[in-house]
Amino acid sequence: MECADAIRVAVITGGHPFDVPGFQALFEGPDDIEAYPQEFSNWVHDWGNVRREYEVNLFYNMHMDPLDGPYREAVEELRRRRKGIFVLHHALLSWPELEAWNDIVGIQDRSFGYDVEQEVHVEIAEPSHPIVQGLEPWDMPDETYTMADAGTDSRVLLTVEHPRSMTTIAWTRRSGDAPVFCLQSGHDARTWTNPSFREVVHRGIRWCAGRL
Repeated sequence: MECADAIRVAVITGGHPFDVPGFQALFEGPDDIEAYPQEFSNWVHDWGNVRREYEVNLFYNMHMDPLDGPYREAVEELRRRRKGIFVLHHALLSWPELEAWNDIVGIQDRSFGYDVEQEVHVEIAEPSHPIVQGLEPWDMPDETYTMADAGTDSRVLLTVEHPRSMTTIAWTRRSGDAPVFCLQSGHDARTWTNPSFREVVHRGIRWCAGRL
């Protein structure tokens, strides 16, 4: 049953292939979350005139080319609004030269390497934070990135110790007026179906919307 007061989430994709049914299933279950998947250009052009009504903009895209015109304006506007920004997995890598995205993510040098099919052990770095409160450490398969960690102006929630991974894999921060949650994990259905990962995603959406 749909919730009349559900959180409206724009799920922004493009630039990287993924398992569409498996990814969509990640947002099924919670009655208080309504996900609206859309390619980045549709989000920018916003023919339905609803972009500013979303409570959370969840990015799961990987666009590497420079932005200009309305595309750049739409991304830079995010920091001027009090709407939540959720940066998931390969979206951390998008627009490597865009200063606004560096600030949103909280990492200035986002040069990276990656390794698929790694087994990671996830530790809770900030047990009091509502996104991870009450969770126990867990193991799961995922694609890892070797890149700079989130800085001291971010609040680190989850970490891993793995020779082929960055240490900080989940963190919150503010970018301008916007609350931001970044989660490095999330490559495919083997990760998406992990109960702890799913809980973090659902709570992350609620936190971004100011409902946690």
